[in-house]
Amino acid sequence: MSDPMRPRASLRTAVVWEVLRGALDRQVKTTGRRSLDVLDSGGGSGNFAVPVARLGHRVTVVDPSPDALFALERRAAEAGVADLVTGVQGDALGLFDVVDRGAYDAVLLHGVLEHMDDPAEGVTSVAAALRPAGTLSLLAAGLGGAVLARALAGHFTEARTALGDPAGRWGEADPVPHRFTPDQLTGLVEAAGVRVGAVHGVRVFADLVPGVLVDTEPGALDALLKLEAAAAEEPAFHAVATQLHVLGEKTAPAESATQEDQSLRPARTPL
Repeated sequence: MSDPMRPRASLRTAVVWEVLRGALDRQVKTTGRRSLDVLDSGGGSGNFAVPVARLGHRVTVVDPSPDALFALERRAAEAGVADLVTGVQGDALGLFDVVDRGAYDAVLLHGVLEHMDDPAEGVTSVAAALRPAGTLSLLAAGLGGAVLARALAGHFTEARTALGDPAGRWGEADPVPHRFTPDQLTGLVEAAGVRVGAVHGVRVFADLVPGVLVDTEPGALDALLKLEAAAAEEPAFHAVATQLHVLGEKTAPAESATQEDQSLRPARTPL
């Protein structure tokens, strides 16, 4: 990632960043515009917004925290991209109070969906900010990773509770309101009119490996990063990832209408 990252932090963002950068590069080729309009909903202090701006794209960050937006402004200035980054106070469910519909080539919703009261409404809202054929990058908490982590920590009852809870929570003290399976997350994306292009498991191993090993063993961090990148694309590992990343493309209105017409069309009776 072009934003200088601490070694441990790179384990949390490297996979998503590589996927996102590739998607933005494809958008540039498709649109013929070197500078894209990107919305980062809930982007906080700019962990992704500033590196995206360093690629030459215009980024609008919508976040409810004034402190986070102040940190974003300082970070963008230090990176030399203050003219490309705009911070606006707001949230995903009131998104169009502060930004326009259908105005962005790419929208990021990273680490936000699990904290929304209505995740379906949240995905629908950010999808509406996309132009046709725009890219949605969605990162949210995975159910399987939480179950595995609780079990490995010896909290077997909590692991079982999370496994059977509709919101994927392990108890009243759980700080995460919602967790998702891959099918649940892709279902929300498709219902919002976005075609799923790829699903990646994020932090499959990183949260399970002792930090002292990564920090002190020569070559361990690089090897773990490569392992994470390889496992991210394997569906078998999606079920145990701490986070799930979905990359999708907004369908054109005409295409969406055609799909709806087909879904409403009665089945033909065999002759």
